Amino acid sequence: MSTDARQSGPRRETESGAVERTRSDRTPATTGDGVVAELHLDHDRLLLRPTLRSIDDVSVTPEYRARNDGVCYQFVTVHGSQQSDLLASFDRDPTVTNPVCVDRTGDRVAFRLEVTDRAVSLSGPIAEQGGRVLDADGTTSAWILQLQFPSRDALVAFNDACKDRDISVQVTQLRSSGDDAEPVLGLTDKQQHLLSVAYELGYFDVPRGISQDELAAKLGVSKSAISQRLRRAMTELCATSLSSPGGR
Repeated sequence: MSTDARQSGPRRETESGAVERTRSDRTPATTGDGVVAELHLDHDRLLLRPTLRSIDDVSVTPEYRARNDGVCYQFVTVHGSQQSDLLASFDRDPTVTNPVCVDRTGDRVAFRLEVTDRAVSLSGPIAEQGGRVLDADGTTSAWILQLQFPSRDALVAFNDACKDRDISVQVTQLRSSGDDAEPVLGLTDKQQHLLSVAYELGYFDVPRGISQDELAAKLGVSKSAISQRLRRAMTELCATSLSSPGGR
């Protein structure tokens, strides 16, 4: 990786190089001043951007990173039906090397990738401003990250740091960390928003009032991103509600 945040205490890294520190080593947000923002980030050398741009209807979910003998390994799950050209795309992608397929289930394929030093990292800018990565998805159009910052000034400083690195930043959602409205049953904001839109437009009706293709077009993301986000949201709803006393 081109940059690496040096911090004391345990930490784990996300797909774009962001560092999320463990519970005992996080920078606490200032009560009432913290913000949660959904950002669309784009740059030629953000992790896997060349691959994502070259294949339609494919999205990436980061799993975890590990380091061994100076090599940075990134595990990801690739979702979508257009996967026949993945290995060729990896070969042309300067941000990764030595892809290894570790699992394949339906339209989901898990890979272990080595991150090259040509990949642009967001570790420093996020960690420097006390940011936390709450959610992340790689899509054809951008990396979509949900980040929490201790203040609006920290978000602005992160935005400025991205611009200094020629990283395109678009803020698509912004709310206060102190807002009373919490995600339903542990859902992320993106999952809750998708389920709300899908419900309002009749996706769960019989017959359906809207297709996944139409949902994807309305929300500006790929069909594969909609499919895997719906699957993860429904899994979270079932896991939480069925395991609770009220759901038994």
